[in-house]
Amino acid sequence: MSDKCTVFKQKLQINAGARLLDLSRPLVMGILNATPDSFFADSRNSTVEEALKHCARLLNEGASIIDIGAYSTRPGAKEISAEEELDRLLPIVGAIRANFPQTILSIDTFRAQVAREAIHAGAHIINDVSGGELDPEMFATVGSLGVPYILMHMRGTPQTMASLNQYRQMTPEIMQYFGIKVSQLRALGVQDIILDPGFGFAKDTAQNFELMGQLNDIVNLGLPVLVGISRKKMICETLNIPASEALNGTTVINTLALLKGAHILRVHDVKAAAEAVALVEAYGNAHKGKD
Repeated sequence: MSDKCTVFKQKLQINAGARLLDLSRPLVMGILNATPDSFFADSRNSTVEEALKHCARLLNEGASIIDIGAYSTRPGAKEISAEEELDRLLPIVGAIRANFPQTILSIDTFRAQVAREAIHAGAHIINDVSGGELDPEMFATVGSLGVPYILMHMRGTPQTMASLNQYRQMTPEIMQYFGIKVSQLRALGVQDIILDPGFGFAKDTAQNFELMGQLNDIVNLGLPVLVGISRKKMICETLNIPASEALNGTTVINTLALLKGAHILRVHDVKAAAEAVALVEAYGNAHKGKD
C-alpha cells in the first residue's frame, strides 16, 4: 500500500448534515429495517408508526446514527426494485426528519437513485454494502451529493456472495480493495469515507474470526472503521443458537472489535453496545500510559 499516506488520511470527524461527528470515541449506529425479510425479525418495521417507535427506542438507548435499510442484504435475500425500495424508505425518512430532526440518518442502499432521493429527503450518509460494485453511478452520485460514504467489502450480490469466499490472503486483499476504491472516491470529491470490512459478506464463520483478529490492520489504514456483526451467523453458528438468542455473543464480539480499534458499531441492540463502549473506554482510561 505505497499510497497509504496520500490516499488514507487520518480523519476522526465526519461532516454529516452540517454537523461534525466526532469518532475519537466510538459511536453506536442503530439498525432500523423497513423490510419484511431481514434476518433478525425484531428489527423489521412494516409501518411508519412502527419505525418511529423503533427509532425513538434506538435514540433513547444511545444511538448516534440511525441506519435505515429497505432492501434485505441477508444471504439469499429476494431482490426488489428501486421503486419498491423507495416506497418503503422515503416515508420513514420523512417521518423521522419531522419527529426527530436532529437525528443523523444513514441509508443502507447500493443504488445511486435510492441514495440520491434519500439524501434529498433529508438523510445524511450513504451505507453501500457493494462498495459501488452493483451500481456504477454510485461513486459519482455520492461525490456530487457531498455526503459521507460507508465503503464496504463484498463480492458478488446478496444472492451469490456466500459462494464467493475464496481468498489467497483475505485481509491483504480487502486492504488492496479499499486502496483502489478510496482512490476512486477521492478523485470524485468524496471527503468523508468510512471503511466496513464486511463481516458475513462473502466470508464464512472462520474467515470472519480471522478478519476480526486482523481488524487492527484495517484500522491502521487511517480511516474510520465500522463493524457490523450484530446477531450474525459467525455468532449463531459458533454457539449453535438462533439470532434471537445472540445478544450476549454480539456484545462479546463487539467488545473485541472495540479493543481492535473500531470507531462505529452497527447494531440491533443499542443499549448493550453503548455499555460495551463505555466499559472499554473506562478500561482504556485506567490503563492509559501504563502499558
